[in-house]
This record gives sequence, C-alpha cells and structure tokens, in this order.
Amino acid sequence: MTAVDMTTTAKVSTVDVATARPRFRPWRWLTGALLLAVAVQVVVFLYSNPRFEWDVVGEYLFDATVLAGLGMSVLLTVVGMTLGSLLGTVLAAGQLSEFGPARWAATVYVGVFRGVPPLVQLIFWYNLAYLLPTLSIGVPYGPTFASWDSNAVITPLFAAILGLSLHEAAYMAEIIRAGILAVDPGQRDAAKAMGFTSGQTFGRVVLPQAMRVIIPPTGSQFISLLKGTSLVSVIAMADLLHAVQVIYNRTYEVVPMLLVAVIWYLAVVTVLSLGQRRLERRFGRGVTV
Repeated sequence: MTAVDMTTTAKVSTVDVATARPRFRPWRWLTGALLLAVAVQVVVFLYSNPRFEWDVVGEYLFDATVLAGLGMSVLLTVVGMTLGSLLGTVLAAGQLSEFGPARWAATVYVGVFRGVPPLVQLIFWYNLAYLLPTLSIGVPYGPTFASWDSNAVITPLFAAILGLSLHEAAYMAEIIRAGILAVDPGQRDAAKAMGFTSGQTFGRVVLPQAMRVIIPPTGSQFISLLKGTSLVSVIAMADLLHAVQVIYNRTYEVVPMLLVAVIWYLAVVTVLSLGQRRLERRFGRGVTV
C-alpha cells in the first residue's frame, strides 16, 4: 500500500457517519411541491364547485335503495368469487393433468372465457332462453326426467351469478395454476420421501407455499370483480350502479348520485385491500424478502 492510499484510508476512517447529512435532491422537493399543489387544486375544485351538490350526496348516501344495491353488489362478488374459485381450481387441475382430453378442455375453456368480454357474456346468458326455450334433465337423446321454462329459470340474478362465476373461473384457473407451478418440484419429492400421500403433499406442502403466489392476484381479482358487478345493470339487476341510476333518472341529479356510488365502491375496495394485506402477511411469514 502506497503512502497516498494510507492517507486516504486514514481520512475515510475518521468520518463519523452519525454526523452525515442526506444529500440535497432538488428534483424530489420540486416534485413534492408540484404534487402538493395538484392535491390542493383538486380539493379546492371539489369543495368550491356547487355542481357536485354535496348536500344531495349526503342525503342519498345511506338511502335504503342505495344500501340494498350495495348489498347486492357485495353478494354477487362473494358468490361469483366463491364459485369461480372452485371451478377455477378444477380447471387448474385439468390444465396440469397428464390426461390429454382434460387438459385440452380446460385450456379451451380458459381461452374462450378470458377472451370474451364479461358484458357480452352477461347479455348472452340473460338471453339464453332464445336458444333453449326449455331446460331439461334426462338421458341424452333419451327420456327426460324434468324440464323447466327457461324464461322462468334465467332471472337477472341467475344470469348475473352464472356470467360472473364462469368468467371469474377462467382467471382464477390461471392464478391457481401459476401458484402451483411456482412451488419447487423438490418439495413434492421431499414430501413423498417422508411418506406423505398425494393429498397430504398438496394440502400440507404445496398449497401453503402456493398461497404466497396466489393471494396477491386473487385479492386484486376479487376487487376487480366487485367493480365488474356494475355491468349487471345492463340486465336490470338491482346492484349499486343500477340503484343510483334509478334515483337520478327520477331526480335528474346525475353527478351527485354517481358520487354516491363512487364513495361506496371506494369504501368497500379499501376494506378489501386491507384484508388482502393481512392475508399476504399471514401467508408470507417466514419468507425473507
């Protein structure tokens, strides 16, 4: 080591990090000031513009019709997500199966239902009676055990649940499949070496590790489904959006009623996001980031 290097090392060693100051970054301060100015402008605009009619928003925020529509939206979300997750699990297993016909059928299903917009699917299922005037149960090309009028069976609620569930199943299949594939195959081999059955291996080894990958996109998908329930208003389903539409069609107070829907959507999405974060922390315990 030369004399110059020794001198440099001595100078560095005498630096006290406790007295160090952060670097001044003018671009960060400028960006922060611009964001603050935009935020203030938005608040002033929301407060000062009388056309928002905040008194009307407060009047209808807890209206019985609005709350009933909110409850229907949440119900459709929960039922659609539950049925979609169950069917998505079956489809994911089919896609990972070594049995060719099951793998092809699951792949085709996912491709079709992910490719067709959910609005088109809802309208199609709502008008299924045009193709099948009668729904029946029986032996194919044989005797019929029971039959029903399609118009009586396919109500707006039935069409909404069917359309949302089938659409959701295609996305959940891909999410679950990705989570399972993310688990190291060596984990399965180790479980089998310890004497675990296939069911025990999946339930105790594969699934807990896969959930770390499955939970984040599933939470986002749940939130997307909640917002997607607004599409059922096109088939006269009494969800949150339809409820506020009924009111503003009568009062012509379009903007404040839409703000009522926005507030409730944001409130529910916030609660769901907090729940998603807790699940992520629970299944991420023991993982070093």
